[in-house]
Formats: sequence, structure tokens, C-alpha cells
Amino acid sequence: MSLEKVMGQQPGLGGEQEAAAAGELEKARARIQEQIRRIIVGQDRVIEELLLALFADGHCLLVGVPGLAKTLLISTLAQILDLKFNRIQFTPDLMPSDITGTEILEENRATGERTFKFVHGPVFANLVLADEINRTPPKTQAALLQAMQEKEVSAAGQTRPLDLPFFVLATQNPIELEGTYPLPEAQLDRFMFNISVDYPSETEEVRIVDSTTGAVVPEVERVLSASDIVRLQKVVRSVPVSEHVVRYAVKLARATRPGVDVPAFIRDWVAWGAGPRASQYMILGAKARAILQGRATPASEDIRSVARAVLRHRIVTNFNAEAEGVKPDDIIQKLLQEVPESA
Repeated sequence: MSLEKVMGQQPGLGGEQEAAAAGELEKARARIQEQIRRIIVGQDRVIEELLLALFADGHCLLVGVPGLAKTLLISTLAQILDLKFNRIQFTPDLMPSDITGTEILEENRATGERTFKFVHGPVFANLVLADEINRTPPKTQAALLQAMQEKEVSAAGQTRPLDLPFFVLATQNPIELEGTYPLPEAQLDRFMFNISVDYPSETEEVRIVDSTTGAVVPEVERVLSASDIVRLQKVVRSVPVSEHVVRYAVKLARATRPGVDVPAFIRDWVAWGAGPRASQYMILGAKARAILQGRATPASEDIRSVARAVLRHRIVTNFNAEAEGVKPDDIIQKLLQEVPESA
């Protein structure tokens, strides 16, 4: 059965209009990738995971050493999408009000009357780049918590909704620890994906140097508007998923938690495992991956494809793992090999 036919049969999709929107997703992804590749060389996996999170309505944390075009990739995506974009450079002296906004005393020159006026902070945007998010103290980091989860901001005695869609794309440098503040687990859990950004290959690096040291500056075209993205996000959520796939996602998440019915290496290496939000994000990521590839419903392979990005920041290793040099990605790889799909 075709993707359009399956989607058209789902309740709440609005018939042929939403069924046609399902077909739009695959085309939209191809157009966005085409525009991104005018600026960014390589990083195909990073781009794919960013787009999965975009259409699944999730936030992303991009982790990589300096100079790997993390900030350029996010700003390029903002240019391609017709969204309001703000960049916040996180520094140790940044205050919560610098993110959410603050009240100022304003005088009416005609009447002399003074009133308080709320000035919106940079979080009031569709796409927020939180650059080097671990360079600001936890008090300021926490200013994003409500915005990321409830998509609203409480400031100056009022709760103000944010415009949709709303994404926080944060960057983090994993090698520089002096003067940084590790993100608390509650905030890490609000990121759908932790995307690892690696060094380019030699061939890609040659292309990067060649394309960025000349006089020609490539331009990108806008592909989707805010209303388009919100509509397509609803289509992704409406993708049907089998109970078998849901159970597999839940089994993977539960297997990360130290206990009796888990592999021995989990008890040896893991202090805390992933919560239920990991299962939710694996299913949403699998739905987005399936529909972006033109398939009507996700399979277990889609769960395995997104598992690393969903789980790597939700697994807290213990001293034994640190002493043996075991990383969360190593644990996830072993889980994918040992946790069976069947009940």
C-alpha cells in the first residue's frame, strides 16, 4: 500500500490534503539538503539527524570540536527555512533575563505617564542557536527549560507563548572543560538528539578549503515557511507505527537502566539509564525517518538508526566505565547487538 493511501486512511489527517502533504515531506527534505550542500561539505549524517529532529519537533545538541561548521550549519538551515532566527552566544556573565527578556520603564512623552514595557529576549524566535551552551552557569541554562518543554516563557509575572515552530539547536565543545558548566540531566533530557559532529574525510576537507578560500560566496534559497513546517510536523505524528516497533523502542530504553533483567555490562558500566522520553523520541525519530524516505510506517531499523543520537546523552556511566574507557556510544552499540526485536 502506498504512503499516500496509508496516510489518507489515518484519523485526523484531513483526507487528501494531508495525504498529499505526506508526499511533500520527501521532496522538502531533498530540497533542503540540496540548499545546505551549497554551503556545507559532507556531514551527511549530521544533516539527516537535524532534519529528522526538525520534522519530529525536537531540539538538538551538536557536540564537536571547534571548526567543524556546527554554527554555520545551523545558521544555513535558518536561512533555508523562512523562520525567525536568533543566536545567543553563551558566556559566563550571561543572565536569565538576557535570554527571556526583561521589563523596562517607559515614559509617554505626551502625558508624562510611566509604564513598564516587556522587551522580548532572543528566545522569542522560531529557531534559537544556543552557541556554546555549556559556557554559562546553570541558572542561565535553566532559562531555556520551560521554553524547550512547554514552548512558553514566564517572565515579569506573565506567561507568554512562543511562536511555532520552536527549536533550540545548541552547540557544545567536548574538549574544553575549563570555565564550562556541564548541562544538568534534566536539561539534557529535553534535547531529542545529541548529534556527534566528527572531523571531515581528507577528500571533504580538500573541498572545504577549496570552496571557502575563493571569492565566490554561495547563496541559498528559502524552501519552507513556518506554517509549512508545523503542518508537516503534524503529518509525521500521524504516521502509524506497529506495536512490535513500539515495544522494541521501549525495550532498548529500559535495557539502559541498571537492574535485574538487563545485560551484565549495563550493571557494570551504567549508573543511570534513559527515561521514558527516550522511547518517545526514538518512535518520533523513526516516524520521521520512515516518511522522509517515502515509507508508510517505521520499522525496527529506523529505531536502530536513531538510537545513538537519542540515547548517548541519557546514559550516565559509572566509575568502572570511565576507568575502562567505555563511552555511551560503546554501550549503545552492545545494546543494539544484544537486545532482540522479538518479544
